Amino acid sequence: MQQTIGTATVDLNEEGYLTDPAQWTPDLAHDLARNQGIALTDKHFEVLRYLRDRYAEGTPLTIRRLGKSGLVSIKEFYDLFPGGPLKVSSKIAGIPKPASCV
Repeated sequence: MQQTIGTATVDLNEEGYLTDPAQWTPDLAHDLARNQGIALTDKHFEVLRYLRDRYAEGTPLTIRRLGKSGLVSIKEFYDLFPGGPLKVSSKIAGIPKPASCV
């Protein structure tokens, strides 16, 4: 379904994830984050870029893998993206919900 978020009209699935990761922009990320009550910082964008890069490689995304990346600790990840960090960060990163998320 198409939805307007900020100034962009994007295609979302029934859970609110982008169906086409190519529609993602940093401005859209700010709007998606605002909808989640998050104000993005440079550290948030480092995590979002990491997730987008791993998704593009076809690497399965997990909280443990992110914690082992050295980018952020698991605690920092939870602090950056409260309320289900991998689900929330994936949504803001414009990628599908990881299989490891229920």
